[in-house]
Amino acid sequence: MTRIDFHSNVPDKIAYACRLVRKARAANCQIVLLAADRDQLAALDEALWTFSEQDFLPHVMAGDTLAAQTPIVLTDNDAAELPHHQILINLSGATPSYFARFERMFEIISSNDADKTAGRDRYRSYQQRGYPLTHFVAGNT
Repeated sequence: MTRIDFHSNVPDKIAYACRLVRKARAANCQIVLLAADRDQLAALDEALWTFSEQDFLPHVMAGDTLAAQTPIVLTDNDAAELPHHQILINLSGATPSYFARFERMFEIISSNDADKTAGRDRYRSYQQRGYPLTHFVAGNT
C-alpha cells in the first residue's frame, strides 16, 4: 500500500520539490514529479537543472525515449506512461489516478487557501481509504 506524506505550508513548491528530489536521489530512489500544468512543468525542468551547483539531478519528460533509464521523470499528464513507480511527488493539486502504483507519494501543499482546502480533501479521502499517512508542516522544526 502506498505510503503518503503530506508536506504543507510550503512557501515555494518548486524549490521544495527540488530539495525532496535531491534527498531521494541521495538514497538512490527513482522519482516521478507530477506538475499542475505546462508552466509548472517548465519551471520544474529549469529548477532541476539550476537548483544546485553541487548536485546533478538527471531528468526527462515522461514519454522521452530515455525515461526508463533516467531516475527523475516529469509530467503534467495524469494519463502518462511512467517507467518506474517508487516515489511520486504530487504538485498538481489533484489526486493522481495512478498514485496507488507507487511505493510512496509526497503531497506538496502551499499556504494558498485553495491549495490547503484541496489538500485537506485529499488527506481525508486517502485516510478513509486506509492509506498510511504522515503530515509535516514546513517551517515547523
